[in-house]
Amino acid sequence: MEPANGQRQRELAQFLRSRRARLSPEQVGLPPGGRRRTPGLRREEVALLAGVSADWYTWLEQARDIQASAQVLDSIAAALRLDATERRHLYLLALQQLPADPQPDDGAVPRTLWRFLELQAPCPAIATDQRMDVVAWNRPACLIYGDYGAMSQRDRNTVWRTFTSPYIRELLREGWEPHARHRLAQFRAGYARFAGDPWWLGMIEELTRVSIEFREWWPAHDVLNGPEGTKHNYHPSAGLLVFEQAAFTVSNAPHLTAIVNMPSPDGDTAARLERLVNEPRLTTAELAD
Repeated sequence: MEPANGQRQRELAQFLRSRRARLSPEQVGLPPGGRRRTPGLRREEVALLAGVSADWYTWLEQARDIQASAQVLDSIAAALRLDATERRHLYLLALQQLPADPQPDDGAVPRTLWRFLELQAPCPAIATDQRMDVVAWNRPACLIYGDYGAMSQRDRNTVWRTFTSPYIRELLREGWEPHARHRLAQFRAGYARFAGDPWWLGMIEELTRVSIEFREWWPAHDVLNGPEGTKHNYHPSAGLLVFEQAAFTVSNAPHLTAIVNMPSPDGDTAARLERLVNEPRLTTAELAD
């Protein structure tokens, strides 16, 4: 049986040939170059566009055991006009890992994701991006955690709000510290993919300035991912709400994470949540003023 590494190299070679075959010279700004025995670009043309030697690129398409750096893979991805999904596929085949700096998204949140979150009611549900900004939400989430639509972009960042909002501290009470440490460790894990990025550096600097806890805990380099598990929220009108959290990547927007807080089967959280969502009352933001 062929070794797994050999199978990956062969799959990579076939993938590159298939992407090359779909492009014409005119599409990439090259002269037609006369008659071609096969459709698409020639190997030496891809090599030229990517800034690598023709021999090296040929070896890559021949499934030889050679190494490609992230920089070279990005050059090949650009030469072959790969979209974000194809670029991730290229990285997985060549390096067995995703790109450290995913191609920036256009900031749009799919309508289907907004509808999905709305359909989770009465469960509070949100979606966050790679910076841990809340970018989509449903009404129950606003009733419990605050009116996201009225917040500034910075206040919609879950790490910033955890460390700076008195309302969040009161909502979590004795659970605030483990929650804050969890958020910080998630933030640290995310920062590894964007180390040196000005936005991340600015946020770290600001949090270090305004939060004693962040300033003390950040140097510990704790990292983790995944949901928190059971959460206890002390809502100002609904009382104690106990949630179990589920989080997952959005398939058609892999830079986003959907998070749903489901009522714990133990206790009366489900009934309290139904009353909170269905009865007219002030929003959490108004209660917190």
